[in-house]
Amino acid sequence: MELNIKAVHFSATDRLQEFIEKKLAKIAKNNEDILDAEVTLKVVKPETAMNKEAAISLHMRGADLRASKVADTFEAAVDLCIDSIKPQIEKAKAAKR
Repeated sequence: MELNIKAVHFSATDRLQEFIEKKLAKIAKNNEDILDAEVTLKVVKPETAMNKEAAISLHMRGADLRASKVADTFEAAVDLCIDSIKPQIEKAKAAKR
């Protein structure tokens, strides 16, 4: 699986990139239909709490899945996106059968 991480108007730390890679590698390990993933990170209204937005787009054979969440940290937002996208993966796999 090819992974592309985009940070809008800031530079993502190596630790954050490794966190995202690790989380998505877990999903990809069990789903060979995932071709590539794109993660977009951005800060919305920097003066407020709950201002870190993560969006994950997965491209699978026969389906394109997307989840976008906002949280206090990018790690939490990525975790929420993954929790949201897992049922979508299962639904896409079931539809394919």
